[in-house]
Amino acid sequence: MTWEDVRAIALSLPGVEESTSYGTPSFKVNGKFLTRLRPEDDSLVLVDVPFDEREMLIAAEPATFHITPHYKDYPSVLARLATVHPGSLRNFLERRWRRVAPKRLVKTYDGK
Repeated sequence: MTWEDVRAIALSLPGVEESTSYGTPSFKVNGKFLTRLRPEDDSLVLVDVPFDEREMLIAAEPATFHITPHYKDYPSVLARLATVHPGSLRNFLERRWRRVAPKRLVKTYDGK
């Protein structure tokens, strides 16, 4: 995947806007973090990933999913752009979006 692919997936969710986080390109909804690029390892930061799920992902797909010491105590996982599956990325982003998007946006989205 490329950043443009990520951009297309993220912006397909209602209310998502391009932004920056820690000086890097990111996406937010209603001012709340959705994901960001980690240029130092060309990965995306995916949040709201429970620890057990994270460990399963890293074990199953170590070429895609990983963490750094900074993220070990947070329910997050890093996904390498080069190998993350677009459908998987969409699922991660939509799950996070549902947690932070205004309820009216979620209701409208679900009504489609």
